[in-house]
Amino acid sequence: MQESKPWMVLNQNAESQSQQLAKAIAEAEAIVVGVGAGMSAATGFTYVGPRFKNAFPDFIEKYNFYDMLQAFLADFEDAQEYWAFQSRFSLLNYFDQPQGQAYVDLKEILADKNYHVITTNADNAFYAADFDMDKVFRIQGEYGLWQCSAMCHQETYQDEDLIRKMVAQQENMRIPAELVPHCPHCGAVFEINKRDAQKGMVEDKDWHDQNDRYQVFLKENAGKKILYLEIGVGMTTPQFIRHPFQKWTAENPNALYITMNQKPYRIASDIQDQSLRLTDDIAQCLHAIV
Repeated sequence: MQESKPWMVLNQNAESQSQQLAKAIAEAEAIVVGVGAGMSAATGFTYVGPRFKNAFPDFIEKYNFYDMLQAFLADFEDAQEYWAFQSRFSLLNYFDQPQGQAYVDLKEILADKNYHVITTNADNAFYAADFDMDKVFRIQGEYGLWQCSAMCHQETYQDEDLIRKMVAQQENMRIPAELVPHCPHCGAVFEINKRDAQKGMVEDKDWHDQNDRYQVFLKENAGKKILYLEIGVGMTTPQFIRHPFQKWTAENPNALYITMNQKPYRIASDIQDQSLRLTDDIAQCLHAIV
């Protein structure tokens, strides 16, 4: 462990939150960025409101869904209805999702820094912002990839053309039976590559390569003056970002933990003096730094 190096930003609370964050980033020898759904929501990719209602009025009417995530995880009548919803969802949140300004700003802020990103988001935001994808670990899968629903093998697939056919040819919330995709090994219906609380997720070679790069970065920068920057992370899956970030901060007196979130999620008592809570709008804060 290196000698403890005080964070000057912790003694400058009179500054704006964007100034505090900018100084913390400038002070850090390494930065681990954890990105959750709040980041995409801050840049306009919300799962509620008009964006949801305009894309899925028929599914909302039938199932009384209150947001897109609930609908994404729902049990549908059959594979034809499942893929009617998921094909629209994939276009909206992956293949046709536009560039998000908050992600572009984050990329610019990190451009010359020693950093790595872990995200629980499965949309295309990092691709669209032209991030170096070797520095991004998409631990929860991707909306643009498919996996065998029986998880008979650890491989993912993609077919954007078929997704577009599903959207164009569906009627009454169902796609034609011949468009339903099936696993080439066992014949089970394909599903979106996203982690399930009970059965887990297909983790293919690319996923393991991402994980390996992330673990190498953590190991190489252990003990340094490291910033754990948590952006828009909720409590749906705290085991991937929030809990590790707070644990690693407690283990390293040189570390600083910053959470950007308007919700008052708990910060562990043993890292209170190594933490900052930023509650300003995420997108506005990042853009102010740029």
